[in-house]
Amino acid sequence: MYFAALLARTEDGWEASDTELDDVETLSDLTDRAREASVDEDTVLVYIEQEDAWFGVVRVDGEEDPRIYVSDASAAARSSYGEILLTDELLGREPGAEDEIAALEELVDLDGTEDGEPERTAPAADTDPDDDGPDPDAVPAGPIGELGVLADLGMSEKELLTLQTDALSEIAEALGAAEVLESVR
Repeated sequence: MYFAALLARTEDGWEASDTELDDVETLSDLTDRAREASVDEDTVLVYIEQEDAWFGVVRVDGEEDPRIYVSDASAAARSSYGEILLTDELLGREPGAEDEIAALEELVDLDGTEDGEPERTAPAADTDPDDDGPDPDAVPAGPIGELGVLADLGMSEKELLTLQTDALSEIAEALGAAEVLESVR
């Protein structure tokens, strides 16, 4: 089960609202939703969690690029909402490279023997025939993104890294937004 909330900073403190993500398909869509909730282009935090598996925070400050933190990238990668946050840039990949490679492979159905390379023979007993080394497209386990995303709002990098269950409540407490968050939960 997922929970998503928007925390928008105002002159009078924080305003919270839960949000549906059914029509959000990209980080751009999510960023637009955050900007719509912004008051005077102030800070908006988008919080997404999947029951104790992972959580993500997207910070949008006016027209600046969103800043992202995900508590467990490999868990988030198995989630349609998590995939929204795990951009090529965040993962250190060339933007769009995965789509281009997949499209090319589909077009020519490459199996590695097109250039006269011999087909694989039986591997030695101590090798894995399917192991071509580290997968450059693999999503790392553990946290990824900008650790200091909440530092100026009251939550240090160390505190963010140690969050486990009920992370949203702890983040809201550090921001001084616990009461307004509870009103939408």
